[in-house]
Amino acid sequence: MLKVGIERIDQFKELFKNKRVGLITNPTGVDNNFKSTINILNEKTNLITLYAPEHGVRGDIQAGVKLDDYVDLETGCQVYSLYGKTRKPTAEMLEQIDLLCFDIQDVGARYYTFIYTLAYAMMSAKENGKTFVVFDRPNLVGANKVEGNMLDLSYRSFVGYYPLPQRYGLTVGELAKLYNEEYKINCDLVVIEMENYQRTMDFEATKRLFVAPSPNIPTPITAYAYLATCLFEGTNVSEGRGTTLPFKVIGAPWLDTKSVLEELEKVALKGVLFRELVFTPTFSKHQGTLCKGLELYITNKETFEPVITGYTLLDIIREKNKEFKFLPPYHAGKHPMIDLLTGGSFLREKTKSLSEIIKQIRLDSKIFEELKERYHLYG
Repeated sequence: MLKVGIERIDQFKELFKNKRVGLITNPTGVDNNFKSTINILNEKTNLITLYAPEHGVRGDIQAGVKLDDYVDLETGCQVYSLYGKTRKPTAEMLEQIDLLCFDIQDVGARYYTFIYTLAYAMMSAKENGKTFVVFDRPNLVGANKVEGNMLDLSYRSFVGYYPLPQRYGLTVGELAKLYNEEYKINCDLVVIEMENYQRTMDFEATKRLFVAPSPNIPTPITAYAYLATCLFEGTNVSEGRGTTLPFKVIGAPWLDTKSVLEELEKVALKGVLFRELVFTPTFSKHQGTLCKGLELYITNKETFEPVITGYTLLDIIREKNKEFKFLPPYHAGKHPMIDLLTGGSFLREKTKSLSEIIKQIRLDSKIFEELKERYHLYG
């Protein structure tokens, strides 16, 4: 049976002996009996502080909602927010600890903020002389496939900080190794590896019980859809937030679904089918308004190319609907959200055709595949 990193903690007693411990986690930080990493570390180590990523350590905060510091009622530990005015732990936040641990289920997508909480925490650990420990977990979409265009660092943000493709094909422990060595963070890093993990395993193949990593990734299959439809966060098309099928449905009150479906039939995307539906989001874009939309049915996870599917779907919708718009930058942001998600302005400005984008995806994927192999921990 597969064991995740936290389930092997007894083999690393010396690492934690006489050390004060801090932990970055959320509800996915559990063993296969749903015992939380918070409680495990509280029992087996000297747990001092907790650090909350987006959605909070208990997962009770919606996407994008900023957090303040607070006290965890169950343990009495101080909880510092890493998704508010501070995203990188300060020296003050780390002064009471010797080890900073990370145990969060990632989804395998460049857009997902937890992997930048990881990077910032590693940087802070280096700057403040703390050992950084990652309890490794499976990649929801498997750690054997790469797909996407590389992020242009001119568009660096909290949804894309390093030159990664959208689907990077690494576990979070392997990603930490890549950050540390390839991007020169150079912290004192310890990855507590999984047992009996193979990189071809997606989450369903592990046979483990699933805990949603965030409110809008309610099922393992959603992670595949998220890689495709997260792009619509940068547009006036709903990505399904406020429905029971976030990222598996997209739509808008004005969407011409029939013409979009006709074009989709011509391109014959692999491993996915689409059906028309109507839905009314209860929050987020088009709240309370009936939307005409499409639902993605992933029929073959092995052949499905989510990133190419997302770019193709967006290109067709833009061409077939004059009401389609890209959203302006959030707050005082320099770049529109779509540029941050795609990792450049090429899509919004139409400086590359869809075929040129796909060609770039194939090229960048191959380059990153070769790079990432240096950081593999599993066969």
